[in-house]
Amino acid sequence: MTQLRVSEAAELLAVSPDTVRRWIDGGRLTAAKGEGPVLVDGADLARLAQEIAHPAPVGPVTDESARNRMRGIVTEVLRDGIMAQVSLQAGPFRIVSLMSREAADELGLEAGSVAVASIKSTNVVIGTPGSAS
Repeated sequence: MTQLRVSEAAELLAVSPDTVRRWIDGGRLTAAKGEGPVLVDGADLARLAQEIAHPAPVGPVTDESARNRMRGIVTEVLRDGIMAQVSLQAGPFRIVSLMSREAADELGLEAGSVAVASIKSTNVVIGTPGSAS
């Protein structure tokens, strides 16, 4: 089970750490409190990310990039014998990627995992962030 620090959960939801703490205290998020830092349950964070996501306003585009990277949280992984469908919530955006089951297994993707989607044209590649992220 993936667990995230309050600061990382706040970053993924684009809110302040104080907001995350209030949500924990109010029961909106599940967290483990012990001797170390408070850790938020990744699967619960994924659920909340979907709940609070709002579509971005559509406006004129002035600058574009051929490659975009979006860091988010995995909300669902559906696997069959060969393929996996991975859903990622990155701020207001829901991104879905199809990949081999083997790739999803090797990346350890599950609801609550932090991942990075690299998007180019109609191709979406999901990977896990390095330790320096």
